[in-house]
Amino acid sequence: MSEEKARGEAPRIDVKIGDEELKGRYSNLLRIAHTREEFILDFIHLVPPQGIVTARVVTSPSHLKRIVQALASNLARYEEAHGVVPLSEPPDLRGVH
Repeated sequence: MSEEKARGEAPRIDVKIGDEELKGRYSNLLRIAHTREEFILDFIHLVPPQGIVTARVVTSPSHLKRIVQALASNLARYEEAHGVVPLSEPPDLRGVH
């Protein structure tokens, strides 16, 4: 039994990241589509009158549920430390093709 497992911790995983991914991608809009087998998340940089997909993530429904739970948990911790994040108005998509 590993030390992490004995202490009830998740095992450590070494993760490599390429230079392009390390730069990150900006997104101010998210488009979500799904089929029975997968969710497609298109992260979009919207500068009216146009948007461009800067990243696409395709994942299974069960993994998406874990992502949603992790995001909610992290947002709660963030708000506990820094205050409530106000919900902004959605972008004005009139005229965007």
